[in-house]
Amino acid sequence: MRTFSLLKGQPVFEAKTGARIGEVTDLCITNEGVVTGLMVKKGVFFKQTYFLDIKDVASFGGDGVMIEDDDNLERLKTVPEYTLHHQHSLNGKMLISESGESLGLLEDVYFHEELGTIVGYEITDGFFSDITEGKQIIQSEKPPAIGKDAIIVDVNHT
Repeated sequence: MRTFSLLKGQPVFEAKTGARIGEVTDLCITNEGVVTGLMVKKGVFFKQTYFLDIKDVASFGGDGVMIEDDDNLERLKTVPEYTLHHQHSLNGKMLISESGESLGLLEDVYFHEELGTIVGYEITDGFFSDITEGKQIIQSEKPPAIGKDAIIVDVNHT
Protein backbone atom coordinates (compact mmCIF):
# COMPACT_ATOMS: atom_id res chain seq x y z
CA MET A 1 0.00 0.00 0.00
CA ARG A 2 1.29 3.47 -0.83
CA THR A 3 0.17 7.06 -1.17
CA PHE A 4 0.20 8.93 -4.42
CA SER A 5 2.37 11.69 -2.93
CA LEU A 6 5.21 9.14 -2.55
CA LEU A 7 4.75 8.02 -6.15
CA LYS A 8 4.45 11.44 -7.82
CA GLY A 9 7.60 12.44 -9.68
CA GLN A 10 9.19 8.98 -9.45
CA PRO A 11 11.02 7.84 -12.57
CA VAL A 12 9.67 5.00 -14.70
CA PHE A 13 12.33 2.52 -15.86
CA GLU A 14 12.24 -0.19 -18.51
CA ALA A 15 13.46 -3.38 -16.82
CA LYS A 16 15.13 -5.02 -19.82
CA THR A 17 17.24 -2.00 -20.83
CA GLY A 18 17.46 0.05 -17.62
CA ALA A 19 16.38 3.12 -19.61
CA ARG A 20 14.55 5.91 -17.81
CA ILE A 21 11.35 6.33 -19.76
CA GLY A 22 9.57 9.14 -17.96
CA GLU A 23 8.10 10.14 -14.62
CA VAL A 24 4.82 9.57 -12.82
CA THR A 25 2.59 12.65 -12.84
CA ASP A 26 -0.85 11.43 -11.74
CA LEU A 27 -3.26 8.56 -11.10
CA CYS A 28 -6.13 7.55 -13.39
CA ILE A 29 -9.19 6.74 -11.27
CA THR A 30 -12.59 5.33 -12.30
CA ASN A 31 -16.03 6.42 -11.06
CA GLU A 32 -15.90 3.39 -8.74
CA GLY A 33 -12.74 4.69 -7.05
CA VAL A 34 -10.35 2.18 -8.62
CA VAL A 35 -6.88 3.23 -9.75
CA THR A 36 -6.61 1.88 -13.30
CA GLY A 37 -3.22 3.31 -14.14
CA LEU A 38 -0.61 6.01 -13.95
CA MET A 39 -0.13 9.11 -16.05
CA VAL A 40 3.52 9.25 -17.17
CA LYS A 41 5.26 12.27 -18.76
CA LYS A 42 7.73 11.21 -21.42
CA GLY A 43 10.12 13.19 -23.58
CA VAL A 44 12.98 15.66 -23.27
CA PHE A 45 11.84 18.89 -24.90
CA PHE A 46 8.26 18.15 -25.94
CA LYS A 47 6.85 16.17 -23.04
CA GLN A 48 3.76 14.13 -23.73
CA THR A 49 1.50 12.33 -21.31
CA TYR A 50 1.06 8.57 -21.57
CA PHE A 51 -1.16 6.06 -19.81
CA LEU A 52 0.43 3.10 -18.01
CA ASP A 53 -2.05 0.40 -17.00
CA ILE A 54 -1.49 -0.61 -13.38
CA LYS A 55 -1.40 -4.26 -14.51
CA ASP A 56 1.66 -3.46 -16.67
CA VAL A 57 3.75 -2.24 -13.72
CA ALA A 58 6.34 -4.89 -12.86
CA SER A 59 7.12 -3.32 -9.47
CA PHE A 60 6.72 -0.18 -7.42
CA GLY A 61 10.03 0.56 -5.75
CA GLY A 62 11.02 3.22 -3.28
CA ASP A 63 12.99 5.06 -5.95
CA GLY A 64 11.20 4.20 -9.17
CA VAL A 65 8.55 2.28 -11.06
CA MET A 66 9.66 -0.67 -13.17
CA ILE A 67 7.91 -1.82 -16.35
CA GLU A 68 8.85 -4.69 -18.63
CA ASP A 69 8.61 -2.82 -21.91
CA ASP A 70 8.32 0.75 -23.16
CA ASP A 71 5.49 -0.50 -25.42
CA ASN A 72 3.28 -0.75 -22.33
CA LEU A 73 2.87 3.03 -22.41
CA GLU A 74 -0.10 4.18 -24.47
CA ARG A 75 -0.54 7.74 -25.66
CA LEU A 76 -3.26 9.36 -23.54
CA LYS A 77 -6.06 9.80 -26.09
CA THR A 78 -9.00 10.41 -23.78
CA VAL A 79 -9.13 12.19 -20.48
CA PRO A 80 -9.44 9.72 -17.55
CA GLU A 81 -12.72 9.71 -15.61
CA TYR A 82 -10.84 11.18 -12.64
CA THR A 83 -7.28 12.05 -11.68
CA LEU A 84 -5.82 13.30 -8.44
CA HIS A 85 -4.34 16.55 -9.76
CA HIS A 86 -5.04 17.08 -13.49
CA GLN A 87 -8.34 17.30 -15.36
CA HIS A 88 -11.34 15.97 -13.42
CA SER A 89 -9.24 16.32 -10.26
CA LEU A 90 -10.33 14.77 -6.97
CA ASN A 91 -7.77 16.79 -5.00
CA GLY A 92 -9.54 19.33 -2.79
CA LYS A 93 -12.98 17.70 -3.10
CA MET A 94 -15.09 17.43 0.02
CA LEU A 95 -15.15 13.97 1.64
CA ILE A 96 -18.46 13.16 3.32
CA SER A 97 -19.37 10.04 5.28
CA GLU A 98 -22.43 7.99 4.29
CA SER A 99 -24.11 9.35 7.42
CA GLY A 100 -23.71 12.92 6.11
CA GLU A 101 -20.76 14.07 8.23
CA SER A 102 -18.24 16.35 6.55
CA LEU A 103 -14.78 14.78 6.96
CA GLY A 104 -12.54 17.34 5.24
CA LEU A 105 -10.95 17.97 1.86
CA LEU A 106 -9.18 15.18 -0.04
CA GLU A 107 -5.43 15.64 -0.31
CA ASP A 108 -4.02 12.17 -1.05
CA VAL A 109 -5.10 8.53 -1.45
CA TYR A 110 -3.69 5.24 -0.18
CA PHE A 111 -4.01 2.40 -2.66
CA HIS A 112 -2.95 -1.22 -3.18
CA GLU A 113 -0.49 -1.13 -6.06
CA GLU A 114 -1.33 -4.59 -7.38
CA LEU A 115 -5.11 -4.22 -7.26
CA GLY A 116 -5.57 -0.48 -7.73
CA THR A 117 -8.00 -0.43 -4.83
CA ILE A 118 -8.19 2.79 -2.82
CA VAL A 119 -8.21 1.87 0.87
CA GLY A 120 -7.66 5.22 2.56
CA TYR A 121 -7.90 8.95 2.14
CA GLU A 122 -5.66 11.67 3.56
CA ILE A 123 -7.77 14.71 4.32
CA THR A 124 -7.07 18.24 5.38
CA ASP A 125 -9.07 20.86 7.22
CA GLY A 126 -6.75 23.62 6.08
CA PHE A 127 -3.17 24.74 6.54
CA PHE A 128 -3.39 25.86 10.18
CA SER A 129 -5.36 22.79 11.21
CA ASP A 130 -2.73 20.56 9.55
CA ILE A 131 0.02 22.28 11.55
CA THR A 132 -1.76 22.09 14.90
CA GLU A 133 -3.62 18.77 14.58
CA GLY A 134 -1.90 17.04 11.66
CA LYS A 135 -3.59 15.51 8.65
CA GLN A 136 -6.26 12.89 9.16
CA ILE A 137 -6.41 9.50 7.46
CA ILE A 138 -9.80 7.96 6.75
CA GLN A 139 -9.89 4.24 6.01
CA SER A 140 -12.65 2.63 4.01
CA GLU A 141 -13.08 -0.90 2.71
CA LYS A 142 -15.91 -0.04 0.34
CA PRO A 143 -15.49 1.89 -2.93
CA PRO A 144 -16.42 5.57 -2.74
CA ALA A 145 -19.28 7.27 -4.54
CA ILE A 146 -17.61 10.03 -6.52
CA GLY A 147 -19.91 12.88 -7.42
CA LYS A 148 -19.63 16.30 -8.99
CA ASP A 149 -19.52 18.08 -5.63
CA ALA A 150 -18.29 15.52 -3.11
CA ILE A 151 -16.89 12.04 -2.50
CA ILE A 152 -19.06 9.84 -0.28
CA VAL A 153 -17.14 7.22 1.72
CA ASP A 154 -18.20 4.46 4.11
CA VAL A 155 -16.30 4.93 7.35
CA ASN A 156 -18.41 2.51 9.40
CA HIS A 157 -16.29 -0.54 8.56
CA THR A 158 -12.83 0.71 9.60
